[in-house]
Amino acid sequence: MHDPTADIRPIAPLPEGSRPRGATAAVVLADGTVLWGRGAGAMGVALGEVCFNTSLTGYQEILTDPSYAGQIITFTFPHIGNVGTNGEDLETINPAARGCILRADITEPANWRSVRHLDAWLKANNLVAVTGVDTRRLTRRIRDAGAPVGAIIHDPEHEIDPLALRAMAESWPGLEGMDLAKEVTCGQAYQWDETTWTLGAGYGVQRQPRHHVVAMDFGAKRNILRCLATAGCKVTVVPATATAEEVLAHEPDGVFLSNGPGDPAATGVYAVPEIRRLLDSGKPLFGICLGHQLLGLALGARTYKMHLGHRGANQPVQDLETGRVEITSQNHGFAVDRDSLPEGVVETHRSLFDGTVEGLRLAGRPVFSVQYHPEASPGPQDSHYLFGRFVDLLDAT
Repeated sequence: MHDPTADIRPIAPLPEGSRPRGATAAVVLADGTVLWGRGAGAMGVALGEVCFNTSLTGYQEILTDPSYAGQIITFTFPHIGNVGTNGEDLETINPAARGCILRADITEPANWRSVRHLDAWLKANNLVAVTGVDTRRLTRRIRDAGAPVGAIIHDPEHEIDPLALRAMAESWPGLEGMDLAKEVTCGQAYQWDETTWTLGAGYGVQRQPRHHVVAMDFGAKRNILRCLATAGCKVTVVPATATAEEVLAHEPDGVFLSNGPGDPAATGVYAVPEIRRLLDSGKPLFGICLGHQLLGLALGARTYKMHLGHRGANQPVQDLETGRVEITSQNHGFAVDRDSLPEGVVETHRSLFDGTVEGLRLAGRPVFSVQYHPEASPGPQDSHYLFGRFVDLLDAT
């Protein structure tokens, strides 16, 4: 069997001019791994946790997902750039990802919706990219040893110093214990009424909502808000630091806990006490991703940092109450500890990859959550029923 670490070159002091011919960029991990490549996007250096995503489509949505704050994304699919970029497939205005790593040079766009080349879009958003990297090798290394801290650099004009980059990577604290929700949340409350996209019409507007939902923004993806609006909800978005009193002052019919980045235990220092007060209010609660983890903490469970996490659009999840299997989109590096679930908290969904907890509900109460992203439609609509379930709870209260 091939040893995936056998052909990784460790860092050693490099003599002047030893950069491989044509290399204008590099990936340097805290463990000493150096992978040379070609630069794309913005010039500069980016630090973060290096992870991989196995999705075949949706790279623009992935790069703009606020849950990727603090991370450098390795795409396992080689043809990144083939649909170009546009102004519609954005999950947030300001991307929170630190950068990306690609196998091939950015593919020329060949899609009718493209308005801008991915390389130009990366430059405009100050995102560093490294192409020409053996992403299969890097993915195996992450798979076997866990997601490392790393640095990526794009600098065609100067010598690249791997030793200095390794020192930078070693000094980065890592995501465990890091609260990133405050970096990606909104600055103040606002109203959302945009509905989901349809061919030929683009996004719609919810003009006759039946319910009012307050969404706590820990790094909310736009398409989640669109799905809530499409399901018949007027949505008021509030910052991650909003208190229960501030949330309830909007007189909502229910509360949504959004996705987001970072360690849920760190964000939970200020968010969990407020979520417990919202639970006491009796309002229906629905959480996704980080919102699911924060709800678990508020109910008395624990969370932990996963070896790899789940990042991709081909993740099978079983609904334990119906036996139905959903193909889901996921992006998370933390999970709720099954062994810590208190009495009355029911596990509803489970990963068929590694058996981790993928969904919870509170027995006898209008409260539930899922770890995955039902709005992302990889199935394509296997999980959209969850928004209907939330609305059913709103109808019943």
